[in-house]
Amino acid sequence: MPAPTEYKHPINVRSKQMEMPSRGSRNDDYDDKIRSAQMELERIQQEREELERKKNELEELTGRKRAFLSQQVELTEKLSTSLTLIDRELYEMREEAEHLEQCRTCFAEHLEKIQKHDPEKWTRNNLQEKLEKATLVTDLAEDEYDQAAAYFNGTRAGGVFGGTSKRRRIKSTGIGNASDFWEQFSNGLAFNLPIATLGGLALIVYLFK
Repeated sequence: MPAPTEYKHPINVRSKQMEMPSRGSRNDDYDDKIRSAQMELERIQQEREELERKKNELEELTGRKRAFLSQQVELTEKLSTSLTLIDRELYEMREEAEHLEQCRTCFAEHLEKIQKHDPEKWTRNNLQEKLEKATLVTDLAEDEYDQAAAYFNGTRAGGVFGGTSKRRRIKSTGIGNASDFWEQFSNGLAFNLPIATLGGLALIVYLFK
């Protein structure tokens, strides 16, 4: 009697392969996790670099702002002081120019009167009279010239006068200080048109006495 045929069931390899992950699949998962971690690290590094860049920009802007504020304060003080000094200087220059213009007008009139006297034409008969009149003219001109020289002494225009005359320096009584003189000048009492006019009238009266 023949032995019974042993029946063996075939092993379902396919199903077992599907049920148990292969080594290659586990490696793929591990590689994916590594790549994800690397990408996350790169993202964090980029964010850190971006924050660092923004921090540096902010520090640079803050430094520039402080420098600007310092320069602003310094220049504001310097320019304000300079403007004040310039305004004062311009005022003094304009005032001095006005005084010089008045001096020029007065000196021009004195010069014209002095040049009218010609000692070569004086005769023995009228020598004393002519000399007294001419001396009156020159004394008045010299007094006002010396007053102007004293007033402008020490100013930028002082050099145009060359100092007071020897006669004026020898005289025991002077004109007073410059401020007193210009106060008189402002009131029409020193080397201005009114005094020149009065001097001229005095000469005319003297001539026709």
